[in-house]
Amino acid sequence: WGLDPVAAPHVLDRHGELGYLAGGDADRAADLQNAWCDPAVDAVICARGGYGAQRMVDALDWEAMRAAGPKAFVGFSDITTLHEAFAVRLGLVTLHGPMAAGADFVKSARAQEHLRATLFDPESVRTIRSDGTALVPGRARGVTLGGCLSLIAGGIGTPHTRDSARGGLLCLEDVGEETYRLDRYLTQLLRAGMLDGVAGLLLGSWAECDPYEKVRTLLVDRLGGLGVPVAEQFGFGHCDDALTLPFGVAAELDADAGTLTLEEPALS
Repeated sequence: WGLDPVAAPHVLDRHGELGYLAGGDADRAADLQNAWCDPAVDAVICARGGYGAQRMVDALDWEAMRAAGPKAFVGFSDITTLHEAFAVRLGLVTLHGPMAAGADFVKSARAQEHLRATLFDPESVRTIRSDGTALVPGRARGVTLGGCLSLIAGGIGTPHTRDSARGGLLCLEDVGEETYRLDRYLTQLLRAGMLDGVAGLLLGSWAECDPYEKVRTLLVDRLGGLGVPVAEQFGFGHCDDALTLPFGVAAELDADAGTLTLEEPALS
């Protein structure tokens, strides 16, 4: 792609006691902030997800990052926490897209090309076409937001997550969760008012969850009565050939056609 990748200093670290963390919270936060504030860096592309973004988000100097100005930010899964924080604290468009060290991304020409086009030729992907269908038919307009369901649910009540998706097109997916856990997360969104006034929903992959028909029954139960269009199997998240979805962009969802049309290019 003609890029000059620079690995953050602590990208290969492991926490000495908590093996599920990629190093210390302060070190990871410093890596992100330094990259964001470095004028020689045009984009921050996360290497992988896992767990730990929630632990570092409070350590970021948001005023310094705001002063540094916008740049491209790409990631998904655990990075959902950062998508929300960048929206709430900086008001920026971010890209819910595959990560550089992800096996699915490395082997998928389609995922690579869609991310490349979003970064370098955003006008060419203003209409995002999926193989999805309508869980609830219809069209809706709103600003895109969302990410990994468990992270959205876990962020409710924190200063870096919105109180509501009102007027928005909420994108949700998850990985490795039993159906009763997905039920818990969706019910939390409903009870907390996160879905009050939502304009529409896009549902991505449910990889390593229960068989999809079982998951789908839950999705109909929890989301089918909202009275808004819902697109299912939209092709983003933890899946082969994952699409890149811009967050923070006004768009129109056509659930029947399986398309998301952006009102303007994701990046300028």
